[in-house]
Formats: sequence, C-alpha cells, structure tokens
Amino acid sequence: MRTGEPLPSVGDVLAALSTGLWHWDTAAGLVTVDAEAARLLGLPPRPVTLTEAQTRARLHPEDWNEITGVVPLAVTEGTLAEVRIRIMDEHGGIVRVVRSRSKPSYDRERRSFELIGTLQEVTEPVPGTAAARGAVTGDWRRSREAFLLDAGRALAEARSTEEVLRVAAGLSMPGFSPDGLAVFGVEGDRLTIIGHHGQRPGAEEPFSYMPVSTAYPAAEVVRTGRAVYLSSPEEYRGRYPLTWPLAREFGRRSWAFMPLTAGGHTMGAWMAAFTYPVAFTPDERAVLATVARMLGQALSRAGAADTQRELTEGLQRSMLPTLGPRIPGMDIVARYIPTGGGLQVGGDWYDMIPLPGGTYRTKAGGGRFALVIGDVQGHDVRAAGLMGQLRIALRAYASEGHRPDAVLSRASRFLHGVTYDESIPDPDPRFATCLYAEVDPVTGMLEIARAGHPDPAIRMADGTVMARPTAGGLPLGIDPDADYPTTLFALEPGEAMVMCTDGLIETGGHDIDSGWQRIRAILEGHRGDLETLADALVQGVAGPSSHHTTGPLADRREDDIALLLLARRGGDGDGTMTVAPPTLRRTLLSVGQDEPERIAEARQHLRELLHDWASAEQVDSAVLLVSEMITNVLVHTDADALLLAEVTGERGGRRLRVEVTDAGDDLPHKRRPGELASSGRGLVLIELLADEWGVDPRGEGKSIWFRLYEPVGAGEPGRA
Repeated sequence: MRTGEPLPSVGDVLAALSTGLWHWDTAAGLVTVDAEAARLLGLPPRPVTLTEAQTRARLHPEDWNEITGVVPLAVTEGTLAEVRIRIMDEHGGIVRVVRSRSKPSYDRERRSFELIGTLQEVTEPVPGTAAARGAVTGDWRRSREAFLLDAGRALAEARSTEEVLRVAAGLSMPGFSPDGLAVFGVEGDRLTIIGHHGQRPGAEEPFSYMPVSTAYPAAEVVRTGRAVYLSSPEEYRGRYPLTWPLAREFGRRSWAFMPLTAGGHTMGAWMAAFTYPVAFTPDERAVLATVARMLGQALSRAGAADTQRELTEGLQRSMLPTLGPRIPGMDIVARYIPTGGGLQVGGDWYDMIPLPGGTYRTKAGGGRFALVIGDVQGHDVRAAGLMGQLRIALRAYASEGHRPDAVLSRASRFLHGVTYDESIPDPDPRFATCLYAEVDPVTGMLEIARAGHPDPAIRMADGTVMARPTAGGLPLGIDPDADYPTTLFALEPGEAMVMCTDGLIETGGHDIDSGWQRIRAILEGHRGDLETLADALVQGVAGPSSHHTTGPLADRREDDIALLLLARRGGDGDGTMTVAPPTLRRTLLSVGQDEPERIAEARQHLRELLHDWASAEQVDSAVLLVSEMITNVLVHTDADALLLAEVTGERGGRRLRVEVTDAGDDLPHKRRPGELASSGRGLVLIELLADEWGVDPRGEGKSIWFRLYEPVGAGEPGRA
C-alpha cells in the first residue's frame, strides 16, 4: 500500500489474516458468518446464516459443550470468551483447529446471550507426527513461554475447584496436547477422583477410593512424590500389570502422572493421557512439571476458598432465621447478600418474631408479629458476632411483650454495654441501625420504631411507590438513654412495604437520593409476585445473580444487602402484584406538637401520593393547604395532628380528599385578616383553592377536610 492511499477495510484486513467474523444470537438461535469464517467451518466461502444445530454439526461435541460453559462465565467475569475448536467433516474427522475469541453480552429482558467474535485457524501440526516434533524443536521456547504464561494466568484467576478443573481441561500444550485428564486427591489412605475430562461419565468408578498402596501410577506418585512417565502401553503393562486391564479400556498410548504439591506436601496426582505416542523429552517433562505445580497451587487455593464458602454458608444459616409459617392474609419475603470481602459475613440481618399471645395459624387471621431489619457497623467477624448478639437481645425484649419504642431503647442500652465495656482492653465500640415494625395481620396496622435506619417504602396497589417517613432516633449503641418514637399507619390490601439496609440503596456509587430513585423505578415497573420482586430488586442493583450468598454477585458487592418485603394480599388473595387502574390510594401521617419539622414530610408525602395527578397547579394547592391545616393545629391547640389523604376513582376523573384531625375542642372560624396579619388565612385559602371543604366535630376533637376533583383533559400529569 502506497503512502496516501486509503486504508483497507476491516473485512479485507481480516481476510488477509485468514480471520473470519461471526455473530451468534442465542435468542434467535442463529449464527451468522462471513465468507472466511464459513471457509474455516468447512462450508463454501460466502456469507451465510446457520441455525445452532447446523453450526453444532460442524464442531467437535466436546468443544460445543466447552463454548456453552465458557460464555456465561465470561459474561460474569467481564472477560473475553476464548475457545479452541476442532472443525469436523461429514464423516466425523477433524478438518482443522481454529481459535474462537468473542465478547459475549447478556440481555436480561430476553434472557439470552449475544456474541460477536472471530475465528482464526491454529497453524499447528497434528500431535504425534514428525511435523509436530519438528515444530516443537524449532519454536519450542516461544510456544512454551506463551503457553505457560496463559495457563498460569487462567489458573490464578480460577476461584473454585470446578473452575480449576475446567481450565485444566482446556489447556492445549505446544505440540503434545492430552485428550484425557484426571485429578486425584487423597482421603486418609485412599485415592479420590476430584475431577476428570475426556472420559465417559462413570468411567472413573474403578479408580475411586483405591488404596494408596495399590500398584497404580497415581498411587505411586502420591506415595513417593515423584512423577511417572509411561510412553507406551507395553511400558504401562510391564510396570503395572495388576492395574493395566483398567487403563487398557480407554485406548490411550502414553501417560504422564504428575505430583500435585502445595507447601511442600503432595496433595494428589494429575494424569495427562494421550492417544498417540509421546516420548516425554526433557522439554516436555519440564512443561508438564510446571503445569502440575501451578495446578497444585490453584487447587490448594480453590480448596481453601471452597472451605471458606462452606463456612460462610454455615454461619449464615445459623445466624439468619427462616420466616416461619405462612401468615393468613400476608406474604413475607427476605433476601440476604453478603459483601465479597473476608468471610462474606457482615453485620446486616433481618428477623421475624412472633409476639406474645399471637399465633400464625388461626383461621380468623394471624396473631401479631414483628419484622426487624438492621445493620451493625462493619463487615467483619466482629460485626457478625455483634449482629448475632443483638438479634437475640431484640428477640428477647420483643418476646417479653414490650412495645417497639421500648424494644429499641433496651436494645440500644444492651449494645452500648457490650461495645463500650471499659474492662476489655482496646474496646471496639460499634453502633447499629435498625427498623422495627410490629404488624397486626388482621387490620394491617403497623407500628414502627426506627434507629438511624433508612425509612421503609410503600408500593400501593396501583403501582404508586412512595417513601414512608417514620419517626426515629439515634442508631443503637450510641446513647444508652436514647428515645425511639413510633409511627402508626395501615398497610392497605394489595400494598407492599419494602424494608432494606443501605447496601441496597447506595450500591454502584449512588447516594441515598439517586439510589432511592433507582429502587423506585424497579418497584414501579415490576410485574409478578413478591418473590420475583425481591429478585428484581437485588438483580437491579447488583447484577444477574439472585439471593445466593456466594459467586460473582457477592464478589462485586460493595456492602451487605438485607431486604424484607411485606405484602397485604388484595381481594384475589393470590399474592400476585399487578398494576391496575387506581381506585383507592391512601396515606396516613401523624405530626406531634414537638415535631414541626414533620410538616415538610407531610408536604412531600402528599406530592408523592399525587405523582400522576393531571394538574400540577392543583398539586401545589393541595400541598399548601395541608401545610396550613397542620400548622394551625400545632399553633392553636395543644394536640397532635393526624393527616389522612385519599385518592379515589379512575384517572382523568379522580377525587382527592384530605382530612386533618386533632383532639382540640375549639372549632376554627373564618376571619378576615388584615394586610399585615401573621395568621388567620387558613380557612380563606381553603375556600379559595378547594372544590369542597368543611369542619366536622368529633366526640373528642374535630377534623377539617377539603376535596379536589381532577380536571379531565388537563394535559400531562403534574409531578413535583
């Protein structure tokens, strides 16, 4: 190409390098290849679209299984999927070997993979031939170094015994690749089969639990710690006549049995078997010995990781409760996902506590119970231990019959005493956030006390989602004399309450506000039951895994996640959560005399309730009137204010009714305030802005209310 000429196209460059392009969409079940890729697959050299069955017929069956196993792992790890593939002809013979490299992606909505990659022929001689020996002699150093670097990286990245075995099965050594592998372990005085490749299922049975004293190559390797090389069947039969009949059935021609060592201790043996004669030259033995050392170290690390995961799961099972029997009229779902660090056990927890005098099995409805969710500071064994202690203490206080505020007050005193013990050298003071909800399943009433924890959220029957501000106090353990005021509200039929730790909200660099908006979008768009909603929340913030406590999701965790969902069943009682046209939407909020700051919460609460109201001007009016009505109660009476707001009807013709109740006896009167007056405008504003309003005396106290009617065809819904 001369200077100044345009660069050739990507297709021309790839064709010059004998590299083909292909695209695989598993949802459609189609594989599209260009002309070069078609040639490499043994087809006429022109672009063509194949079905998965047609593509699979061109590949060696073992290689197809390798592809389907590597792709999900590559998506999870965010790496390239690289596989060596043997191309077969119509008679089952190997035409060529190609290397496939692709970048797979996963579509959550379609639940399918999409891969775009390349095919390139591997220009290596057929193993066991003279050409292969020449290639080994000529380019041995370069190919050996490249192979060992690649194998070392792959084995170092394997995080479980299963992954180590998969990597070992995919190793393609320069010039002499084995087609049969087996990894032996030791239990007591017997060999075990950890894994094998290239043999039919069940073929390993004669070698399982074979005594180490047996005259078998792997047993000798374990006994002596020295490798055994067998270049021919005659050599095998001569050295191990008793076990030769077992090996003869596999039709192999050469074998290498290598010791697997870790920390100077022989922990097992690795067998590499070949269908062609291998002389096992010093260079070949050096490669096998190096791979065996790396494999032994990888298996040792993976075994420790497997043991750690088993310990983690055992700790979690012992620390986290089951949700108990089914409660009439209600559904409860929980999830716990630990952080990826350490033992993957942290300070987050949830619990469900039966309260005194209640039972879950009465036909009339269940007895009272409590739901608890919390987070002890830290992500270590200390946090996990404190979590277990605190959970037991909370259960004890609740079982004694204390109200939610008293339960948290006692728990805070308990945690402060445990973590601030001055008699312990170098004390490690910790605090914990907690949300405690006492539930009456018959009426749906909830009494909630909160200790520095995120507020719950409510998903209404029509799909509306709103944060539910609740009264709260300091996190547990900071002040032994802290008070925890309670909030009372009702969960309506068809509604669900979401309780979670901050790990669900703040994952992925989100703060409390942006994280809440992300969770709100998931809640509003969900279709299905409570179980699928819990999975959707976890997957939406942390990846494709579900509520399992190990694996790729846990490795990506920035913080523990604990999640509790409580739903009150609707009229159909099947627990399915669907979005239907709104017929009733209600919220209840109390504002105490010593809580004027909660007037802002009431305003925000009403805005969320009216998030899809057709008139933004009416939303502003309603918020202004609510602020005036609650303020009048706090200023002109000694009572607390109770706000009840209801939206009824179908969209485009709905009705908002807002009522503020207090225990004061004096009825409000409309006045004509002067221009400089600082009060007296409440009823004037209600008369100007409301469609209807009134004041109703009660047996004790009074209520003032107003109604607004949604205008038909008023344009886009107003949203604050």
